[in-house]
Amino acid sequence: MHYVGVDLGATNVRAVVGDETATVLGSDSRGTPRGPNGIAVTEAVLSVVRGACANADVDPSTVTAAGIGSIGPLDLAAGVVQGPANLPDTVERIPLVGPVSQLLDTEEVYLHNDTIAGVIGERFHADRNPDDMVYLTISSGIGAGVAVDGNVLSGWDGNAGEVGHMTVDPHGFMTCGCGLDGHWEGYCSGNNIPEYARELHEEDPVETVLPVEDPDFSAVDVFEAAGEDTFADHVIDQVAHWNAMGIANVIHAYAPLVVSVGGAVALNNPDRVLDPVREKLADMVFINVPEIRLTALGDEVVVKGALASALTAGTGDRSRVENPP
Repeated sequence: MHYVGVDLGATNVRAVVGDETATVLGSDSRGTPRGPNGIAVTEAVLSVVRGACANADVDPSTVTAAGIGSIGPLDLAAGVVQGPANLPDTVERIPLVGPVSQLLDTEEVYLHNDTIAGVIGERFHADRNPDDMVYLTISSGIGAGVAVDGNVLSGWDGNAGEVGHMTVDPHGFMTCGCGLDGHWEGYCSGNNIPEYARELHEEDPVETVLPVEDPDFSAVDVFEAAGEDTFADHVIDQVAHWNAMGIANVIHAYAPLVVSVGGAVALNNPDRVLDPVREKLADMVFINVPEIRLTALGDEVVVKGALASALTAGTGDRSRVENPP
């Protein structure tokens, strides 16, 4: 039997085909279209699924089940993404479950928020299946997948874990991509770090090598200048403060034993993202401080979690699989 996993992010979309042991047999990926509408994104998803099947020499119509880990917010009842915060406003609705089900000729298509797929992947591939853990992504956006007492939290509409939209700054210095002020994601996501740096520089226009006026100024520029530019170091210190506050809130909410962190910002800059958080948490957390670690699954954590959810009927419960890895 063959299974499909899909990771739909704001930057890239990828798909894998695996067997009943979750071994990946073929994959495909491409950039996520920025429009002109949601159907263009749907077509990109179908394209990478076809590509992964072709690379695995698998007929799409013979696939048993599929899992999709997607940016949100989700409408699980309709099987769509509705109004994604990190894509242009013209991308209002992205149909997923129906088109993928039609392509694969199966009704077993499981849609999850990408971070929920991430925590399913973390638990499925762990040597020990941690009952209480959080998978946190710091990437184009910020979100979390949460397992408590062995149960992966999804919520009635699939949108549990949107922790990037927790308010960390009541003064609302930054506006999040969702349009609301003071959200964690508005300060610390890959999309918003350069905007935050611009606002900080406007308040205090010190000399810096950062190209703050360049429309192509990015978070990469900030991290590359770290250690050599005082203002870049200041921006990273401020980002670390908000990250520590956000993670402390997550710890108080869910009491995890482990917080596993992924996403491009964290994966590409683990020392500058995670080390300051580890240093700050002891002074910010009232309960037990969990292990803060980088995901061992790298940038494949969501797509491997989506594949695992296909094998386990959407639950991530490894007991459903005869020979889990």
